[in-house]
Amino acid sequence: MNTGVSQLEDKVVHIGRVTKVVKGGRIFRFTAMVIVGDRNGSVGIGYGKAREVPDAIRKALEAAKKNLIKLPISKGTIPHEVIGKFGAAEIIMKPAAPGTGIISGGVTRSLFELAGVHDILAKSVRSRNPNNLILAVFDGFKKIRTLDKIAAYRGKEISEIIYRKEG
Repeated sequence: MNTGVSQLEDKVVHIGRVTKVVKGGRIFRFTAMVIVGDRNGSVGIGYGKAREVPDAIRKALEAAKKNLIKLPISKGTIPHEVIGKFGAAEIIMKPAAPGTGIISGGVTRSLFELAGVHDILAKSVRSRNPNNLILAVFDGFKKIRTLDKIAAYRGKEISEIIYRKEG
């Protein structure tokens, strides 16, 4: 088994109650959204649904561990501005200077903390549904590219794609 999985921290960010009305009454189920991360660039999210809250959390935790991505963090922040979208939720994430902290509200703050981002500016500009907002941040994380990835994609050296003013 991977040794990186054992040092993951997890946090339950949202628990919802879903009700199904049937002839005999109501059937309650619970949904759970869980974030896992190692505070060093690896982060994952998971969603689980079950008749009991602990079972929903366990399912979400297993799904989050399967859904890990590696985030390129430079100097405690993200390399460039990115907009994440999922459903009606949209979030703008901008890199911040060292010492700024995590300027973000609600459920997204815990995602940045577990990802290992120390300085970031984030603003939700549309829906504030917690499930969609977390998935929008995750979408933004997937869109982040580093200079070496861009250079390799273009088939050039990093020095060729960075503009330097002469004189």
